[in-house]
Amino acid sequence: PPAHSHSDWIGPPDKHSNLRPVIFYVPPQESALERRLREARQEAQASNQRFWARHNRAFLQEKEEFIYSRLKAKGLEMRDESGQKATLNAEEMADFYKDFLNKNLKKHLQYNRDWYKRNFRITFLMGQVALVRALRWLRWRKKNVEQ
Repeated sequence: PPAHSHSDWIGPPDKHSNLRPVIFYVPPQESALERRLREARQEAQASNQRFWARHNRAFLQEKEEFIYSRLKAKGLEMRDESGQKATLNAEEMADFYKDFLNKNLKKHLQYNRDWYKRNFRITFLMGQVALVRALRWLRWRKKNVEQ
């Protein structure tokens, strides 16, 4: 982002996680509390990127293996006579999706627990930052009214 920017920048989706990365704005006089909030947001983003990149990689690999095994069982190749990639019908793919989700249920539950914890912490820090800024503004306003 340009040096004069005063906001976060959001990039295009990551090719592995499909999440849009964020470059967080760092104010020149960032307080310790604001820094903790920014770092918590950065850690949450990094954790989400890692989880979804691993998850999507495993999903694609297992999907390819499933398709290959089903086609092989039918006596078909991965590509048809015209060179097109062979596919399975929706019902067969539904079997894969159901099995994949069931197999990864514990990972998803753990991810959701961690996600809620991180977001609760971020929300709490955001409340603290908002309170400090409001008190600072009220003190400034009181000082200016008295003058």
